[in-house]
Amino acid sequence: MSSTFGTLLRITTFGESHGGGVGVVVDGCPPRLALDEAAVQAQLDRRRPGQSRIATPRDEPDRVEILSGLQDGLTLGTPIAMLVRNRDQRPGDYGTLRDVPRPSHADYTYERKYGIRATSGGGRASARETIGRVAAGAVAEQWLRAAFGTEIVAWVQSVADVEAGPVAADVVDRAAVDATIVRCPDTAAAARMIAAVDAARHDRDSVGGVVACVCRGVPAGLGEPVFAKLEALLAQAMLSLPAVKGFEIGSGFAGTRLRGSAHNDPFVARGDGALGTATNRSGGVQGGISNGEPVVFRVAFKPPATIAREQRTADFTGLEVELAAPGRHDPCVVPRAVPIVEAMAALVLADCALMQAARRRP
Repeated sequence: MSSTFGTLLRITTFGESHGGGVGVVVDGCPPRLALDEAAVQAQLDRRRPGQSRIATPRDEPDRVEILSGLQDGLTLGTPIAMLVRNRDQRPGDYGTLRDVPRPSHADYTYERKYGIRATSGGGRASARETIGRVAAGAVAEQWLRAAFGTEIVAWVQSVADVEAGPVAADVVDRAAVDATIVRCPDTAAAARMIAAVDAARHDRDSVGGVVACVCRGVPAGLGEPVFAKLEALLAQAMLSLPAVKGFEIGSGFAGTRLRGSAHNDPFVARGDGALGTATNRSGGVQGGISNGEPVVFRVAFKPPATIAREQRTADFTGLEVELAAPGRHDPCVVPRAVPIVEAMAALVLADCALMQAARRRP
């Protein structure tokens, strides 16, 4: 199983959704970083279940334990191990699923690949695996901020057919995002999004949505053409997340409707002697390399596959059955996905920055 991500900044996540705990080992974090453990916990709190009425009611405190890699609040340059113990797991809720793969879930494919699977809550395919990513991403984000002043902010752009109005990517902050339980800074759209999630939950169903993200203060020169372009690494990172079905950067698919003369980003002089661009349809990346403009992208999340509504499906023998999935699940994952998207962006950018720094050494 591929549970390791990154080149110089490498993370390995571990644990199952209904096991003893989940966590991550971060290898390659530079030494002497003053690590704010409270900031790591704050990101985990934004991801945790049970935080609002539109999230799963599973009640997990998700308190992180940093087991290694720190001394007196400073990173040692050695592996940082972080653990979050599972407190509210209920494997008994999943007894009826031992013989029935849930529609559009990973039960069938895991069984075919490994000949065995965690039958409680999806195991490694559960979104609970992302706890390790968020903890590691919070470390990477702190290093990026200290080294470059980088800021990473994600928000919910849409839920079902409810679309937020234009968000000022150059100034939006996490306080504005977290002002609503759906994590959309457009408060009028947020109210409609919450209503859409409530309606799906009432119908024992689910809805999907889109998370947008901006990374400000990204230095020019990050990305490794030709096969490790910055947008390719971001796409890999985002598409590795549970429930993600799409990724686009800059103008994305909408850019296909423009002519080149309208789509190009003309260069302009910046006060520091470097060049910038008058527009940012490239999303901060040109030729697979960051150009110093904000990196802007969007991630599409499907409706959660596990729903309480009865569905006609088949068990592992092919016998038709009617299934109402047990357990406690999100009717929409995008509000809790916001810090996960931020974490994966931070891990990619930090890894690329370390590779670029290594290139400059004699």
